[in-house]
Amino acid sequence: MRLFFLTSLTMIAFAANSVLNRGAINHFGMDPVLFAAIRLSAGALVLFFLTVASRRSFNFGGWGRLLGVGGLLVYIFGFSLAYLSLDAGIGALILFGVVHITMFAGAVFGREELPSARWVGAALGFVGLTWLLWPKGPITVSLTHAYMMALAGIGWGVYSLQGRRERDALQATALNFLLATPIGIGLAFMLSGYTQVNPFGIALAVASGGLTSAMGYVLWYRLIPVLGASRAAVAQLSVPVIAFGGGTFLLNEPLTLTFLGASILVIGGVLVSMRQ
Repeated sequence: MRLFFLTSLTMIAFAANSVLNRGAINHFGMDPVLFAAIRLSAGALVLFFLTVASRRSFNFGGWGRLLGVGGLLVYIFGFSLAYLSLDAGIGALILFGVVHITMFAGAVFGREELPSARWVGAALGFVGLTWLLWPKGPITVSLTHAYMMALAGIGWGVYSLQGRRERDALQATALNFLLATPIGIGLAFMLSGYTQVNPFGIALAVASGGLTSAMGYVLWYRLIPVLGASRAAVAQLSVPVIAFGGGTFLLNEPLTLTFLGASILVIGGVLVSMRQ
């Protein structure tokens, strides 16, 4: 029960990131690349002070740290740039589909035990997610931006898989953010047009980085070694469902029968997969 509660709390944090991102960009006109850079910087600052306050050292950890930093950067900026063109539903479907594949591949290559319930849960969850996110009208997809979102999915999958090898979740997450931030700021200078700077958008970016990303990612790195790659992959299918629910209550988006039916499939799939 404790594992399920902590996993649910982490998925809520991830979903809150999505709602904050959509709110800043769609409602306040925030530049998406600038949003990503501020989010990264705010997370790095909060995690730095938490690490110092807990009297932890900063152990860089060799090649594994490069995987963590690289995965984080590819995810955050691939995600932001992809949404310059992609429909939100198709973008989320590509992202979580690729994350799903990446992490299951990691589980297979890592010789993780994959009972039949795990495969059934994964299938149920992905069918529900596809039902929820598949567009109702004609589909027009920019291949360039679809590839960016696919790269973001690989980046997050790699970042998550690296978490299985981390002994100190706070220290590892702090270092990932601290090392990624200077590169992220440099990318923002090159890629952001700075045409849309809104104080409310900035506030949402700070909240996303300093609260839901910083805390959520630390908790995620603590959970990954316990969950394993495959259960972690299935659990993340609930993020778009939670984000849609958050959008319904916070952004006045409509509540539909499709959402309710798809949610039952996704949550059911997660519950099945969480069984040993």
